[in-house]
Amino acid sequence: MPEVIFNGPEGRLEGRYHHNGADDSPIALILHPHPQQGGTMNNKLCFNMFNMFKDRGYSVMRFNFRGVGRSQGVYDQGIGELSDAASALDWMQTYNANARATWVAGYSFGSWIGMQLLMRRPEIDGFISVAAPASEYDFTFLAPCPSSGIMIHGSHDTNIPLSSVNKLADKLNAQKGIEVDMCTIEGADHYFAKQQDEVIKKTVAYLDKRNA
Repeated sequence: MPEVIFNGPEGRLEGRYHHNGADDSPIALILHPHPQQGGTMNNKLCFNMFNMFKDRGYSVMRFNFRGVGRSQGVYDQGIGELSDAASALDWMQTYNANARATWVAGYSFGSWIGMQLLMRRPEIDGFISVAAPASEYDFTFLAPCPSSGIMIHGSHDTNIPLSSVNKLADKLNAQKGIEVDMCTIEGADHYFAKQQDEVIKKTVAYLDKRNA
């Protein structure tokens, strides 16, 4: 799991990257929770998601947004963090020019950034959105949503009500050609303390369904 340092919009960004040797291996980018609420690339769920993609034959990266760990810069209300994510994807594409598929996975704040990245990067084939902060941030930019994906949420999330995510998923599913699988993890809160494995299993099942 080599450490990588790459150039971002406000200086160097720190990441962990696994490179699959196959010329056309798919790529996945993993985005961590809120930088000002303890979110880092070493978040357990992000770490587990990284290993899951690695085991599926992906070239995969998780990285620290600006101002986190050794990444330079300061928190920028999501605007700069979106640019950070775009820079990370640019870096990955430099080493994976023939990637047959591109996926983005985000947890909480990271899922909001990931969904915005979808709108900027038409090459993204699918998304994994865990604990999307649908009641905290505006997701109306997904009009239309450019690709299908899965949304995973805890039934007992007191930070972000499940109803707000269900409403978002319904709006996306109403769009022509878009299919969003809505998956509720029973008993889970926003942090999935006891349901990490279940989140990964649901993600694996969805990727199998998509032949990804």
